[in-house]
Amino acid sequence: MKIEVIMPQMGESVAEGTVVTWLKNAGEVVAKDEPLVAISTDKVDVEIPSPGAGVLSTILVQEGQSVPIGAVLAYIGDAVATEAVRPGSPTSWYSPAVLHLAKEHGVELERVRGTGSEGRVTRKDVLDYIGQRSTAPAPPLRVSLQPSGPPEEDQILPISHLRKAIAEHMVRSKQTAPHVTQIHEVDLTAIARYRESNREAFSRRTGVHLTFLPFVVKAAVTALKSHPLLNASYADDGIVVRKVINIGIAVSLEDGLIVPVLRDAGTKSVVTLAKEAADLAARAREKRLTPEEVQKGTFTVNNLGAFGALIGTPIIVQPQVGILGFGRVVKRPIVIDDTIAIRSMAYLCLSYDHRLIDGAYAGAFLNRVQADLEGVDFSTLL
Repeated sequence: MKIEVIMPQMGESVAEGTVVTWLKNAGEVVAKDEPLVAISTDKVDVEIPSPGAGVLSTILVQEGQSVPIGAVLAYIGDAVATEAVRPGSPTSWYSPAVLHLAKEHGVELERVRGTGSEGRVTRKDVLDYIGQRSTAPAPPLRVSLQPSGPPEEDQILPISHLRKAIAEHMVRSKQTAPHVTQIHEVDLTAIARYRESNREAFSRRTGVHLTFLPFVVKAAVTALKSHPLLNASYADDGIVVRKVINIGIAVSLEDGLIVPVLRDAGTKSVVTLAKEAADLAARAREKRLTPEEVQKGTFTVNNLGAFGALIGTPIIVQPQVGILGFGRVVKRPIVIDDTIAIRSMAYLCLSYDHRLIDGAYAGAFLNRVQADLEGVDFSTLL
């Protein structure tokens, strides 16, 4: 009996998907729900689980090929063995997913400590190793003053499916919407002091770190309720004002970024937003998001300060009409009532679609966000 492996529906606006990597080779035994193939679309990269147990008998769509939703990717036949052959010791056997990830990042698997069954190296072990390696200090730059001969030829790097999708969306957004960016300054001293005093207790109680992001998201949600045109989309036949507030949060990946969505954010507390944002960001970096989790955002928040930026001009995620970036929080001398005080300051950067939003409306929205951040009631965090 053959089981079909189908290119699944990946969202209402997605017509096709691309096979990025087969995580099993033809002839290998697979278990039901075991990760089988990595798929990429213009919305998300995901790993598709096996629809049944057996042997991956025939692969019809090769890596790099794009096919429509519903196409048959492969067949799984009846198992001829109860367990795949694993040559050598458990620590020297690696799954196709681990081998692919190691090859992609130049990881020597012998250096990776395995935490799986019997010491087996898992995909998470490799990701953790890559993360630790990326935080290690870079070697000192050595500059040779001696002639080094003729220059090397330019290197041509392949463009990933995700990078292509981002490029297409950025161009389309700038061509579609006349962008304007308005910047306000905000005093985050109260939040910074609260975080410093409650960092460890919050982490123990919730399991996540308390960052500035959920406070900014909560303030943006409150402001959107009183400024609904920023929670809308522009169309030739009218303005679509969204009743539900779904906040996209920009998450940086190794080869680009992705915007998973905090659903129905208007009903959630700062603590709930912190937990959900941390979960979405972690699963985005591990490529474990579902297609639905990157769909139907109505407004986006981007933490520009995560990589040290003070100010930025973010590009709108279509068909939304606004995106709020906030820069790095820094201590600076500020004049308050003719005296100088040291305060934790940041910039709020709102890019908006000038077809629908004007400067006065954008300014009123930013004033509301600023007021809520500077006057936050910490007793209502839950």
